[in-house]
Amino acid sequence: MTATAEPEIGKARTRKEDEHLVTGRTRWTDNLVLPGMQHLAILRSPFAHARITGVDASAAREMPGVVAVLTGADLADEQGSLPCAWPITPDMKSPPAPSLAVDGVNFAGEAVAVVVARSAYEAHDALEVIDVEYDELPVVLDLAGAAADGADSATPTRTNVSATWTFDSAEAGTGGDVEQAIRDAEVLVERTFRQQRLIPAFMEPRSVVVDPTGAQITMWSATQIPHILRLMLAMTLDIPEHKLRVVAPDVGGGFGGKLQVTPEEVIALLVARRLGKPVKYTESRSESMVAAHHGRDQIQKLTLAARRDGTVTGMKVELLADMGGYLRLVTSGVPILGAFMFNGIYKFPAYHFTCTNVFTNKVPTDAYRGAGRPEATFAIERMMDELATELSMDPLELRAKNWITHEEFPFDTVAGLTYDSGNYEAATAHARELFDYDGLRREQAERRERKDPVQLGIGVSTFTEMCGLAPSRTLGALAYGAGGWEHAAIRMLPTGKVEVVTGSSAHGQGHETAWSQVVADQLGVPFEDVEVLHGDTQTSPRGMDTYGSRSLAVGAIAVVKAAEKVIAKARPIAAHLMECAEDDLEFTEGRFRVKGTEKAVGIADVALAVFAAHDLPEGVEPNLDSEAAYDPENFSFPHGTHLCAVEVDTETGKVGIRSYVCVDDIGHVVNPLIVEGQVHGGLAQGIAQALYEEAVYDESGTLLSGSFAEYHVPSAADLPTFTTGRTETPATGNPLGVKGVGEAGTIASTPAVVNAVLDAVRQFGVRDVEMPCTPMRVWNAIHTAQGGAR
Repeated sequence: MTATAEPEIGKARTRKEDEHLVTGRTRWTDNLVLPGMQHLAILRSPFAHARITGVDASAAREMPGVVAVLTGADLADEQGSLPCAWPITPDMKSPPAPSLAVDGVNFAGEAVAVVVARSAYEAHDALEVIDVEYDELPVVLDLAGAAADGADSATPTRTNVSATWTFDSAEAGTGGDVEQAIRDAEVLVERTFRQQRLIPAFMEPRSVVVDPTGAQITMWSATQIPHILRLMLAMTLDIPEHKLRVVAPDVGGGFGGKLQVTPEEVIALLVARRLGKPVKYTESRSESMVAAHHGRDQIQKLTLAARRDGTVTGMKVELLADMGGYLRLVTSGVPILGAFMFNGIYKFPAYHFTCTNVFTNKVPTDAYRGAGRPEATFAIERMMDELATELSMDPLELRAKNWITHEEFPFDTVAGLTYDSGNYEAATAHARELFDYDGLRREQAERRERKDPVQLGIGVSTFTEMCGLAPSRTLGALAYGAGGWEHAAIRMLPTGKVEVVTGSSAHGQGHETAWSQVVADQLGVPFEDVEVLHGDTQTSPRGMDTYGSRSLAVGAIAVVKAAEKVIAKARPIAAHLMECAEDDLEFTEGRFRVKGTEKAVGIADVALAVFAAHDLPEGVEPNLDSEAAYDPENFSFPHGTHLCAVEVDTETGKVGIRSYVCVDDIGHVVNPLIVEGQVHGGLAQGIAQALYEEAVYDESGTLLSGSFAEYHVPSAADLPTFTTGRTETPATGNPLGVKGVGEAGTIASTPAVVNAVLDAVRQFGVRDVEMPCTPMRVWNAIHTAQGGAR
């Protein structure tokens, strides 16, 4: 082994993971075939709200290949209720959530019965002859109507209001009285925005295989959260935790959509345990869209107070958040994550936030890329543009007047967080230059002057987010059901190779590559000599998994801490081998060196000496392996400036993105290539919300956008070429200075695009275009503002 002199951190390494992914040697859950494996198919309710008055499965049980048919009544005594891990208030209402419906259904697509057969085809055929009798109930779909007094009940809780959560800066001591700020305002901007319902639409549909035949029950699942899933299943189904193993093999994307304890996982486990045979369930794409959780779906009522010179003085937020028919794992807390971000990068003197969580007869909502932060960023960045319009100010000038300057960090915000570092001026200046902001403004003025039918709009989004979900004490204060720590272990092999075990479970983020780069620098070993193990609760017994852009800022720091312990354990052995005092040693580039001399020993040599154990210091165990759990002291706060230019055909309403520039500050960068991929993917999803995607229900509660024919996930042809840049303000709360990038593009891009669309058509009197800004909606907005017929 030779030591690595050139740092790995900062290199654009191609991903270790990609070779087996692109050559077809993947380990998707649906690829698994076990001896004697049975296949599951699930019957789903066609009704959004109904009582179940009878289920006749006799014909299905006689179908060829069918092994069993089970209903909710068959599993009622053992299936329990799917967990909600975030009781945001002590009086929060949460209806029981069986995996297989027993007495009734609260959304169309809810599981009602499961068929077990020798093949998936035979199982699906048998679904056709199961006869379920329903007594239909009133369907509650309108979010505002559901929250009103006297509305029909969407669930057995008899109230559609699950919980109301409030933060007030005056009460918290973080700022002034927002009502006084509103009364004293020289300018008051009031708007109501709608965050449409979105579908995560991950590449790989969810799949689960359960084998009950060993000493442990083993579950393979396409999940983001193998450790949390294991714990929740053990608690929900009364299974000894040490008798349950959960494996997340290759997972084809998640975006929060696989951050869940799903009905299908519970059903598969119960069926496998009952039959004593392995079983597999893999959803179809339409099942995924109609039954897996959705994201967003809020009504945001906003009041922004300011002085005539553009200084903001207060912000009031009143949210209605759609929970759907049940509370899933963190459904109730997703809007609360946004509560701390509505102030964005700005110095608000006063702030008030109220969120009312409301049940409807739709698919439950839960985390979707950004989880509460995109909704908050959209609101504040839209409102800053509205204020700039009201005051006839340039939107960048208005933002600069109100943002936190780089000299003011660390900064205590009105929402109660401490931003550790940032430089909004530098990011914005760089983005403005890359974008040619002034040149585009001149072109915009020229097009308006000549009344060009294709108008140019320029959109701005200057954002920050809190990520690296932590620390545990803060999450505990918010009644979140888990901590924010992460675990890692490092195993030094006798040949000097290194195995890294991480509790952070990847689903496309490049952990194996990035963690190898971090360990290579920490231990001074070659990048190629590091193997990263994850996603298996038997290999990696402790972890809090992957979501909230926490993998690098929390998970990788646990790896750093474990590496530090390896070095500490190796130090006395190296000193003994070189017959010197420990204090005389320095460790650099993988070698312990006696200060001021050339005498040195490599960490690989120490690892081999430990394996032999022939000559170790007295009382030192022959073991360099180390583990660490890291619980950060604060969130991390990446930020950036995104600028978008769109061309709007005023005769058709068609929107085309002319150029898109983003400059993100994510602290120190471990791998620029991975960062670019994360940014591009995030931008695609944020732009998709602005222009393309929306889950739509009809008046009976049937999902109309239940396939990719109706739900428009953009392709590369629908998206522009992105111009990306970076500034670098290291985080102060962790030794790598890293922040997070997984959700930044999604959080920042939606308001940039919508602001650009509105900037193009405000001259016609348009005040808002509801997302997604489809050609029909844009055309209607222009013609309605001008008094034309819709």
